Amino acid sequence: MSSKGGGTALTRRNYRLASDTDKPKATGIVNEKLLSDYLHHVFPCTKQTPAPAPRKPLGFQELGAHLERLLSEGEPAEESADQPLEGRLGPQPVVLDHTSGFEGLLFVDDDLLGVIGHSNFSSIRATTCVYKGKWAYEVLISSQGLMQIGWCTLNCRFNQEEGVGDTPDSYAYDGNRVRKWNVTTTNYGKSWAAGDIVSCLIDLDEGTITFCLNGQSLGTAFTSIKTGPGVAYFPAISLSFKESVAFNFGSRPLRYPADGYLPLQNPPTADLVKAHKLLGYIKNVLSTSIDTQEERLLEMDCSSWRLHGEATVLITLAHIFNHFAPLMCKVYLVEDVLMNFLLGILEGGGSVDEHQLIQQLLDLFWLLMEDYEVNECLKQLMMSLLRAYRFSPIIPDLGFQIHYLRLTTAILHHEKSRKYLLNNFTFDVLRSVVFFYIKTPLRVKEAGLEELIPTTWWPTHFDKEGKDEREPKDESAEERLRRRAYERGCQRLKKRIEVVEELQVQILKLLLNNKDRTTGEASRYIFLNKFRKFLQENASNRGHPTALCPPEYMVCFLHRLITAVRASWDDGMRKSTSSIRSEEAYVPPQLFYNGKVDYFDLQRLGGLLSHLKKTLKDDLASKANIIIDPAEIQATSMDDLDEDEESGAAQRPFGAAAMGGALARPTWLSSPTLGRANRFLSTAAVSLMTPRRPLTQPEKVKVRTLAVEQRTEEDIEGSHGNDGLLLGRPLAEPNQPMADKSLLEIVDGIVMMYNLSVHQQLGKMVVVSDDVHEYAVALKDTEEKIARCPARRPDILDELQKSQKVFAEKLNHLCRRLAWINATIYSKEKMLDVYWLLCVCIRTIEHADNTGSLFAFAPEFYLSAAMNAYSALKNYFSPANSMEDLPGYEETLTQLAAILAKHFADPRIVGTDIKDSLMQALASYVCYPQSLRAVERIPEEQRVAMMRNLLAPYEQRPWAQTNWILVRLWRGCGFGYRYTRLPHLLKTKPEDANLPSLQRDLSVASFQKPCPSLLLQGHMAELLSVDKDMAASFLNSVLNQLNWAFSEFIGMIQEIQQAAERPERNFVDTRQLKVCATCFDLSVSLLRVLEMTVTLVPEIFLDWTRPSAELLLRRLAQLLNQVLNRVTAEKNLFDRVVNLRLPGLESVDHYPILVAVTGILVRILVDGDRQGISRAASVLLSDPCFQLHSIQHLLGEGGGDPSAVSATASRARPVVGSLGSGVAPVIPSAASVERKHFSLHAYTDYISEEEKQKVERMLAFLTEESKQAAASTAPTSEEDLCPICYAHSISAVFKPCSHKSCKACINQHLMNNKDCFFCKATITGVEDYSKPAAS
Repeated sequence: MSSKGGGTALTRRNYRLASDTDKPKATGIVNEKLLSDYLHHVFPCTKQTPAPAPRKPLGFQELGAHLERLLSEGEPAEESADQPLEGRLGPQPVVLDHTSGFEGLLFVDDDLLGVIGHSNFSSIRATTCVYKGKWAYEVLISSQGLMQIGWCTLNCRFNQEEGVGDTPDSYAYDGNRVRKWNVTTTNYGKSWAAGDIVSCLIDLDEGTITFCLNGQSLGTAFTSIKTGPGVAYFPAISLSFKESVAFNFGSRPLRYPADGYLPLQNPPTADLVKAHKLLGYIKNVLSTSIDTQEERLLEMDCSSWRLHGEATVLITLAHIFNHFAPLMCKVYLVEDVLMNFLLGILEGGGSVDEHQLIQQLLDLFWLLMEDYEVNECLKQLMMSLLRAYRFSPIIPDLGFQIHYLRLTTAILHHEKSRKYLLNNFTFDVLRSVVFFYIKTPLRVKEAGLEELIPTTWWPTHFDKEGKDEREPKDESAEERLRRRAYERGCQRLKKRIEVVEELQVQILKLLLNNKDRTTGEASRYIFLNKFRKFLQENASNRGHPTALCPPEYMVCFLHRLITAVRASWDDGMRKSTSSIRSEEAYVPPQLFYNGKVDYFDLQRLGGLLSHLKKTLKDDLASKANIIIDPAEIQATSMDDLDEDEESGAAQRPFGAAAMGGALARPTWLSSPTLGRANRFLSTAAVSLMTPRRPLTQPEKVKVRTLAVEQRTEEDIEGSHGNDGLLLGRPLAEPNQPMADKSLLEIVDGIVMMYNLSVHQQLGKMVVVSDDVHEYAVALKDTEEKIARCPARRPDILDELQKSQKVFAEKLNHLCRRLAWINATIYSKEKMLDVYWLLCVCIRTIEHADNTGSLFAFAPEFYLSAAMNAYSALKNYFSPANSMEDLPGYEETLTQLAAILAKHFADPRIVGTDIKDSLMQALASYVCYPQSLRAVERIPEEQRVAMMRNLLAPYEQRPWAQTNWILVRLWRGCGFGYRYTRLPHLLKTKPEDANLPSLQRDLSVASFQKPCPSLLLQGHMAELLSVDKDMAASFLNSVLNQLNWAFSEFIGMIQEIQQAAERPERNFVDTRQLKVCATCFDLSVSLLRVLEMTVTLVPEIFLDWTRPSAELLLRRLAQLLNQVLNRVTAEKNLFDRVVNLRLPGLESVDHYPILVAVTGILVRILVDGDRQGISRAASVLLSDPCFQLHSIQHLLGEGGGDPSAVSATASRARPVVGSLGSGVAPVIPSAASVERKHFSLHAYTDYISEEEKQKVERMLAFLTEESKQAAASTAPTSEEDLCPICYAHSISAVFKPCSHKSCKACINQHLMNNKDCFFCKATITGVEDYSKPAAS
């Protein structure tokens, strides 16, 4: 007999039935009467006879015909079954029209029911239309973005801008914008979320269209739609880029059938009747036992039935399965009949292990069904479970989700079924990561969260900067009761969710079973290879979001996998007490270079793998006893890699091109239909050949490529002297027993998965907490306004009360959503998972670092994951959970600090991006007291090395981050530098949620309270004091960067001012404003670093016995004068731009830059020794740019005569100083607004009285010195001035060309160039020059 629905004509398994000659032998167990009674009981007749007729004996010989007769009863005639229904036109089955009924670029599933948009606004319709009657279909929403779902006629023409609902004869519902569309649009329905089901109903008799969401009617959307001859409506959808759905036209049972409406596709009615009958017969077998001794039939509980091999029972079941098996290859019957039957078995409750009937039934399936039949049946069953789990509504007890997960667990308990599903569907077609996701309800009311959390609470106490106070002291009794009631509700919710999570962990434990070797390879090794392929696909397609596993799924999968792996690790440790525990887990460094684990095309710390294998092959041989096969090196040369990459990119199947240009769906999509996967493999970098004899330590191992799917358990775990994954242990690595080696690779994959998308998703979900905070602040502000509102303004009071109500309702909704998110994503247990991951990364990096040059083989993602995990723990899990409560918190901080301090300038790391990330992480690290103290706890040698790297010259490296770090070490010690936020920025919001993680950390960290490090300042002072060459090169680079940054800033604000003065309306580019503000901030931070250097090591500038000291002091004075003149001039360019108050230039103000300059001047002119003060004053006053009124401006005395300058300056020609800007001052317009003068006296909260007194002393000193200089300076002829700067007298002569200049110009020039200014001859020496006496 041929299979029905199996896809190919395969002969069924033949069961030999007893003949007359074999009758005594076959019926030896039961007599004929008992057998007849048994068969009549199992297969009762359904026809009602008027009078009870004597029952004919029934044996196995007659059973086949009897069963055929029973199944044919009530079966509709073949003609009527295939006759099309009136009112419908088109083929059966109904699918999406991928040949001509689409517009734009789309991916469609292999079953032509799932679709994903791949262009701006794509549209597609079905192959069947309706013109009369009442019809329905369902759409499973996979992503909650912009889509318009409904009906259209054949006359509708769509494009990239107009879709379903935008033309006269099309009608659509849009749950993203909560609107209905038919040319015009109005509000309608509710917002949908991923996991919802939309029912589309059309009544062509009444001319109405209605939509339902999860079975609840949204009301009639359209009435009086066009009907009549020539008008027929197709199901249709328009969706934007990356949005995905799956259609159910009736190929599966409708989840929410509507009374009176028919599905577009005919249900298999005849097969349904047969399947239910056959299932009833199976139930009869399960509930009946034969007592051969008493010769009677006994009723029994189905749950206690066991497959013991009785011939009578097996032959009976064989007859049933002869008809039942082909039906179980059809998805409709599997979902409607088999899945509901299996779910009914588990309805009684209890643990899954107590329900052995499902295991027995699966044994029966494998025994009595052909392999291809049971394979198809299992596939359809698991896909039905997946759809049911994913698209079930959220209810308070999560009953639906628990129900489907229990059945999934029961099926996976069956070893043979589990291995089949692992080998063929897990991570391929079924995409079982969906089973580990717990979706967040978008509509808390429908999810029942109002009943579960009846009382809501949100913070009502905020500090001056708008931050929540964790333990408000003035919390009222009512607020305390509300908060505690809310916390109890959150705990109730958390316990419900934990039940689901525990079931998900049980599934993973089954997949990680490594003891089930009776039927072939253990489950764990099948899972491991599939898991690596899954990671490879997501790593290789990071630029193609349609081909990636959704990050919200990855988050849940990561946490369940960590729990299951740690449990398996500790179970294995109990057998070997000497091995390390999961709390101490790490990935040994040999996995990174021995080739056993494929890291695809992920970047290594030292660069390309092919390059590392060439350059470090000797180190591999000497340190790890590994020899790279020369042929392997040749095959992976750079040229080969480029060719492979190009060909691989061309061959990667994101979906085969369908006819007419619509594309088949790619391998991994979020649609629930999940079409058959097209896989691709990238070549493994390098793998090991198992040696023929046991290895000894000095013996070298030659390695070659081994694909992931070719690996065996022996390749992973090792045997007979082969270390498996741990082959090639370096000498520095301890020979410590570890858990099953397969778990090491899974841990490695967990770290990779966190870095791929989990961390990014953790950051996205924080937005709900931010929204709660913003609405709470707004509500508190509104309540305060209501309290202050005068009684004579009832209109204002009414508006305020309306706002108060809106804010309160929104907060009630958000607080319940936040409770769900905190339970599923930010709970204490999830925080411990991320913390464990951080510790794994830290220990792995430490062990890899001990291997010396082989550290270059380590993948970059370990460092990235460590930095991101720390950022998540610090920023995402608070305030509900505090990082300080984690076990070993301070030690872990210190370990991470040591890694950042050592590796941000590690020459073994070549990647620019990872080096920048390390620098940003260190910059964020020193902003917080706890982490800064951790930096101070690392060994002194590492601290000094870190400071030495920070003080390297700024050229050709990311100096801005380096400067930021030094500034943070100083902040709190400088002049007027104890503020958290600048005076004019107190009311602005510091966070920027759109920034990447590390950049956002820096943005937030810039507003932390000052926490200077005197210890690291001491290291800096010692290094600069002892190493004179390093001090000179460091300060020269700082001065160069300050010169550049401030010049760029001045040039940009001039352009902004010119744009603002034009009569026509102008818009300044926001990017230009941002760059302008960045240059200003860089200038301020560079000035602060100079202040720190002058304070800690003043002799660098004032001890003129040091080389370059005088030059550095002159350059410093020149830059300070330039900055002061630009910022303090009356009604100048700086003033005008500050007064514009442009968005993006909020940080540009007088205070930060003037206070930084003042700090430097006070240090060299007031706090130094007499000789140093004298030298500093002499150099400052001799600079041609010095203007005394700029100093007076600091104390609000700048309104005097600007001509009160030094005599030298008054006589000097116009100067182009080191800033080199020929920017003319902007002429103030008549409409300019007079501005109050800047004065340090106005900042009493920021400037101490002692600091103000020092400024006054400095001003008095400079006033006196400038008068004396003016009186004592003799006129200088123009011929005696330096021809370069025209500011100083000629004092140096060059050798051998004898050209002349002042010492300052030639010394500064020689720091970067050895050629003469004038003749370009190479300068071999510089001698002092003095003008000869006149004859």
